[in-house]
Amino acid sequence: MAKHDTDLSQLFHALADPTRRAILTRLAEGPAPVTELAKPTGLRLPTVMRHLSVLEEAGLIATSKDGRVRTCAMLPEALTPMRTWLDEQRALWEGRLDRLDDYVTKLMEEREK
Repeated sequence: MAKHDTDLSQLFHALADPTRRAILTRLAEGPAPVTELAKPTGLRLPTVMRHLSVLEEAGLIATSKDGRVRTCAMLPEALTPMRTWLDEQRALWEGRLDRLDDYVTKLMEEREK
């Protein structure tokens, strides 16, 4: 995966805000109307709509409208690029830390001789 993948940057940007993370946490339970998502935030509806727009642009949610009610649903598969990148980073750093541990262990053994 590219270092500066636009989709990955959008995902991290969308998840950087605690309000958006709280919205996603709620949507992990199931779809919800915008008014229900707005209640616990204490924010005005236009502000919540901007947060939802960021989540939708990142591909994390989908919205649908039935009459006057706009409903949002989480798209968990959108997190796959982030999970892949994080797994790659974990493997890289675990490898580096393992090599450092081996090196320090070798130094300690040589010092004891």
